[in-house]
Amino acid sequence: MKLEVESVSKAFAGVQALSDVSLQFAEGEILAVIGPNGSGKTTLINVISGVIRPTSGQVTMGETVLTHLPSYRVVRCGIGRTFQNIRLFRDMTVIENVETAASRSPRTKGFLRPRRVSREAIMTLDLGRYLHTVVGTLPYGIQRRVEIARAIATKPHFLLLDEPAAGLNEAESDDLLEVIRKVRQEIECGILIVDHDLRLIMRVAERIQVLNEGRTLAQGSPEEVRRNTSVIEAYLGSEHAHHELEHSHQEETERAHERADSDGAKQD
Repeated sequence: MKLEVESVSKAFAGVQALSDVSLQFAEGEILAVIGPNGSGKTTLINVISGVIRPTSGQVTMGETVLTHLPSYRVVRCGIGRTFQNIRLFRDMTVIENVETAASRSPRTKGFLRPRRVSREAIMTLDLGRYLHTVVGTLPYGIQRRVEIARAIATKPHFLLLDEPAAGLNEAESDDLLEVIRKVRQEIECGILIVDHDLRLIMRVAERIQVLNEGRTLAQGSPEEVRRNTSVIEAYLGSEHAHHELEHSHQEETERAHERADSDGAKQD
């Protein structure tokens, strides 16, 4: 099944946040959307998840048209999401937060099923030790994981991650990389990730779509985007962005060499 955004535009009081944006990705695929601040990334996620309605265009999941559904019905159709700013119940425990979402999903019906599904989601994100811990007492990086656990507890076909690496240090970002890969492997959902952490994006995404001023500027593999002149000029021209790109490229090269050495050693 595919999630498709077809020629979506969105204007706010005359300000064009999105202009004729289209994308599609399938279950089991990881697609990243990047772009400078104000390029329309979060607006795109909000349109897909039903938080806001587009001015024009359409969002579909398989044969289901999502465009004019309220957000709670979009979730029931199989779209899970996280938010830029963490939106957890800070006075509730981890299991209570996750169960709140699981109990609202039609794919987790049954008296015991929401509790079981919630525990599975928590274990998938290696949060077992925090099961009965009040969320507000947890470190920021762990709260980010709890929010992802809550999203996957709805058993989504597609998961939208809105800046999941925001506020994380490099080590926490590395942990998040493994979490996203594990979620894709175990839940087998499609993942759309929006983030400014280029080091993370270049390693986790199979395809990248670049937005600039509400329009699609470029799309392709991480390597294609890294070398795209328009992207470099419009978004990656800063010294910091170049450093992150080169750093991620160097890390991938080193890891490829390590894997090659390891395979060679096994053959010997």
